[in-house]
Amino acid sequence: MSAMKSIPLTLMSRVLVSCLLAGCIISGFAESDPAQTPTTNAAASSNRPSPKTAEGTPSAADIAAARASHKVWVNLSTGIYHKGGRWYGKTKDGKFMTADDAKKAGYKAAKRD
Repeated sequence: MSAMKSIPLTLMSRVLVSCLLAGCIISGFAESDPAQTPTTNAAASSNRPSPKTAEGTPSAADIAAARASHKVWVNLSTGIYHKGGRWYGKTKDGKFMTADDAKKAGYKAAKRD
């Protein structure tokens, strides 16, 4: 009978050690409210925008609004702007602007859209 009592205790101690190593807070283990649980360094760093996504890719609503106002999508990495097509609003590093502003800034129109 003592062997049966030690199994749950051993299992519980393993869970406790694993939880402590993972950085869990034991008091809030039973009630997991995501709003009250602390964030780890990895989670906190994901909230900051990375240099690649500082501008970010626009939402579908942003793309629709830009199309309606006749703006082009400028790929800042390549210096090419798109009036529509596959890459419109889809490249990682880009922004919307008017075609005239894009030309004045030295960007070139895409050969294929």
